[in-house]
Amino acid sequence: MKRREFITLISGVAAWPLAARAQQVGKLPTVGLFGVATASVWSPWVAALVQRLHELGWIEGRTVAIEYRWAEGRSERFGEIAAEFVRLKVDVIVTGQSTVPALKQATSVIPIVLAIAIDPIGTGTVASLARPGGNVTGLSLQAPDLVGKRLELLREVIPTLRRLAILANIGFPAAELEMGEVAAAARTLGIDAVRLEVQRAEDIAPAFEAHKAGTEALYLTSDALLNSNRIRINTLANIARVATISAVKEFVEAGSLMSYGPSYPDLFRRAADYIDKILRGAKPGDLPVEQPTKFDLVINLTTAKALGLEVPPTLLARADEVIE
Repeated sequence: MKRREFITLISGVAAWPLAARAQQVGKLPTVGLFGVATASVWSPWVAALVQRLHELGWIEGRTVAIEYRWAEGRSERFGEIAAEFVRLKVDVIVTGQSTVPALKQATSVIPIVLAIAIDPIGTGTVASLARPGGNVTGLSLQAPDLVGKRLELLREVIPTLRRLAILANIGFPAAELEMGEVAAAARTLGIDAVRLEVQRAEDIAPAFEAHKAGTEALYLTSDALLNSNRIRINTLANIARVATISAVKEFVEAGSLMSYGPSYPDLFRRAADYIDKILRGAKPGDLPVEQPTKFDLVINLTTAKALGLEVPPTLLARADEVIE
């Protein structure tokens, strides 16, 4: 064999594993992870999803590929990311409910799994919980059902609560619906509620400043815009000595008084089960939308003390986590 032919043969053999690996990677089932907020906000939830996928045999980089995109609470990026996932021909998209209009406009074929859906029925996201139909399924947060519970918890810490502000991104229909539920529940409890409507991060401070006088507590609706700006919101509220409550533990870690709602890491673990079924051939429209099964009450005692509030021992005993 001539030296040139031998070198060519050896080069081809040496290159073959790399080429084969590249081809295998190209054929991996691909999950498009559409983060509504920032990577830092979603990181503990995504870690839970990836861990569960691993348990189900989907190992990132080996048996499944994951494309990560972050909207950082900016709804103007939703359409751009949706279009990119369509171009990439991902096999399934996992996301939050606020991205659904942009995704539905981009595709009616790619399966969409909602790890966190505030009110999928009220917003018309799915036809029914039992048989969602179309290409969307996932997990509901039961947001409207938990509104009254949060106000009751707030009243345990502030028994004389008379004036409540509700902060919501009115550009997100589910948050606007939740705002209406909070206002109705507040009326039932004899609490005066004022609505703080925002659509951009720049709207938050002016809206709060305009209504902080006389406000004793602030209810934070579930939304990526608010979550991405939770430090800013908590700073405004704590300086004004206004107690805050939300559905998300991360708000409390950033200085809110308390949160009560479904465990987001648990929801993302369960979203991985949907992804597993879809990658194995199930149709999203045939997979029922499931309800939360694990709820967390988180209280920030440091914030309570700073606000001059005393948390009853009975409430502390019921808390899943107390931050001191």
